[in-house]
Amino acid sequence: MERELKAPRARKFALRAALSVMLSLAVMSPTYGADSAGTGPIPLVAPAGIPGVAPLPFTGVKSVVFTSPAPEKLLTLDVTPSQGVVGTPIVITGKGLPASTTMTLTWSTVDATWIVDVQPNTVDYRGEKYTKFNVDLATVTTDANGAFSLSTKMPSDFGGVHDIYAVKDGIALAHGGLQMGRTMTISPTKGPVGTPITITYNGMGGNLYTAGAAFYWDNKFGGTMQALWTRGTAKVVVRASGELGKHFVEVKNAFNTAYLNVMQSPLPFTNGGIATFEVTPDIKNSKVLTPTMTWPAVVTPTVTQHTTLSDVGLDPNTKAVAKLSVESGPIGTKTTLNVTGLTTSGTHQIVWSTVVGNRVNCTGTCWVFNALPLSSGEVANGTLNKELTIPDNLGGWHVVQVKNGNLVEAQTSFYVKQSIMPFYDKSGKVIGMGVAKADNSGSIEAFNRGGAAATPSTTFKSGEEFTISLKGVGWTQLDNTLGVTYDNSMVGYGCGFNSNGYVVIHLKAIGAPGVHIIDLHPALYTASPSYANTTYGMNPQLTSDRDNAGLAIGYQIPAYHFAITITK
Repeated sequence: MERELKAPRARKFALRAALSVMLSLAVMSPTYGADSAGTGPIPLVAPAGIPGVAPLPFTGVKSVVFTSPAPEKLLTLDVTPSQGVVGTPIVITGKGLPASTTMTLTWSTVDATWIVDVQPNTVDYRGEKYTKFNVDLATVTTDANGAFSLSTKMPSDFGGVHDIYAVKDGIALAHGGLQMGRTMTISPTKGPVGTPITITYNGMGGNLYTAGAAFYWDNKFGGTMQALWTRGTAKVVVRASGELGKHFVEVKNAFNTAYLNVMQSPLPFTNGGIATFEVTPDIKNSKVLTPTMTWPAVVTPTVTQHTTLSDVGLDPNTKAVAKLSVESGPIGTKTTLNVTGLTTSGTHQIVWSTVVGNRVNCTGTCWVFNALPLSSGEVANGTLNKELTIPDNLGGWHVVQVKNGNLVEAQTSFYVKQSIMPFYDKSGKVIGMGVAKADNSGSIEAFNRGGAAATPSTTFKSGEEFTISLKGVGWTQLDNTLGVTYDNSMVGYGCGFNSNGYVVIHLKAIGAPGVHIIDLHPALYTASPSYANTTYGMNPQLTSDRDNAGLAIGYQIPAYHFAITITK
């Protein structure tokens, strides 16, 4: 892992990499955002193992497709009450139906997912997809008068209007429905600055205008919430901030920031929720001031295609198989490459496949593939073994290739995880993580460090500038961007492409003396390229640990938690 005191070397390394791309004659140069470079936009299959996902409601069995006559020919099913929230007891009754007849009640619902375009050199965010269908609610049998009554509860499902049909032999005989609203709870309701607060918000919808929500702390926007893969229930964790006393926690209907006159909209049932949290004085500064990272659940990806992994340059006759002892980790990770089945001999080059470029002020080709030398090794009896150190580079999926001349004889993927930048003293001891005083001296050294000082600190005077430094940030629209909140108020975002994964966020120490909270959350990048219907971009995604497109492609994008103390 690179030391902050040696950061100028990283800048020179990135410059050499860029020059090598410009000088290379064989480098591939795909145009950014071109669908022809990948498979085109695809709706993702949600990975299994995401926590807190409610099963399909009621029986969980998808209904056989049925036909429905004109509405005026359908009998009416009475549903009491016709409005409620998850868990509300309801009674469904029917009258005038065929006597002594067994029929199926169905419940309309939806599947929701993210759409992405996985290309050889990037991943683009392309929106969401919603698919309507019905599930079997229950089987009922009418009495001699053609009536039935069924008592149940509103299930944990997407909110909004749900149609209920009584179906016999593939034909709907009667129709009713209800409207599900939303509820919000928080836990705990009091604690010192830095206390994790879990917000549970259910009944979110399954279409464009109802699938998003926004979190507010004392009327300050703190990020977005989605529940596409968690079937309408969002669960997020925020941290208490501010002065002692009562604070207001709100969740509101939103694409990004809140829609404030929702009761005048066509969807007035998309109510939000509000609760109070009391900040108490019993703070443990040493614990709160320790930087931490929150990782999403480890799930099995449903997409096998990885960026930078392709058959370009691969020896068509090779049967070699490459494996890494460690397949993911931050920069500086040690891993052993083992290759078997090689039919070539002699010294082989081991290279790191990555990209270099940026998304700003560019047209046509904005970034290109680049192969960085890692090591070399001798093939013995068809095998090659070599310990490798993952370079200081962009985060995300990369490929380790074994090359014999210009031919790739074997390759395998490695996932670079994001990390907090450590600071070292001259003896090599870690003296800080991530947070430092900003160096605005204008020196070359300061510029190479992104303005981060070599001496870290978490204590600042009011108005003083400080930095937060990260490593291994990615370049795709899924992992290039982090939204930043200060005391639960969004203040901006940072990106890691142009700086080779090294991100230095500049902030001002603002507020009353005491501890202040800074959090960074994944954000979907929606510019360069920009596509229609990408509604949730450029803001902190508070639900990214369980409802993020990257999970289906093997991305592990963390949230970061920092704190500073302001003195008089």
